[in-house]
Amino acid sequence: MGALTTALIAIAGVIVGWITIEMACKPCLEKGREAIDQNLNPDYDPDDDIRAPLNANPTQDSEPGSASSTAVKIV
Repeated sequence: MGALTTALIAIAGVIVGWITIEMACKPCLEKGREAIDQNLNPDYDPDDDIRAPLNANPTQDSEPGSASSTAVKIV
C-alpha cells in the first residue's frame, strides 16, 4: 500500500508542477505554439501578414493638382 501512495503523490506532484509551469509561462508558450501552428500549416503564407500599407493615405495623391503638405528634402 505504501508504494501505491508514493506513486499517487508523485503523479499529483508532476501534474501540479505542469499546471504551475503552464500558468507562469503562458504568454511565452502561447507565442511559441502559434509559431509552431503557422509553421505546420501548409496554407499559411507569411506574405499575407502585411501590418501597414506603404502609402498611409492612398487618396491623398489621387487628386490631380492637389498639393501635399509634407515637405520633401531634395539632396
